[in-house]
Amino acid sequence: MWRNMSKAGPPPTVFHILERSIGRRMVAILDPSYGFEGTLAAVTREPPGIWLSDAEIVTLRSTIAQPVPQVVSREHRSEVFINLSSVQRIEVLHES
Repeated sequence: MWRNMSKAGPPPTVFHILERSIGRRMVAILDPSYGFEGTLAAVTREPPGIWLSDAEIVTLRSTIAQPVPQVVSREHRSEVFINLSSVQRIEVLHES
């Protein structure tokens, strides 16, 4: 069994996972009340970050009654670079 695992290669890095999501809509949360939503355009390794096109700054808010943060406002930006060291969470959005 161990031999089969070694043939599979190393586990994918966050860069590999992000590169597979290029062209998809995503939200990058920088803190519990602030983030960016847009289309993943590129992934860079030096500095480690992502480029979002058709981007918007999103303000998130949660309450005791609704603990899952909801987008309460948006501000349009065309393109934005986000350094991965400042990101708390990334969510890939499913197209409906």
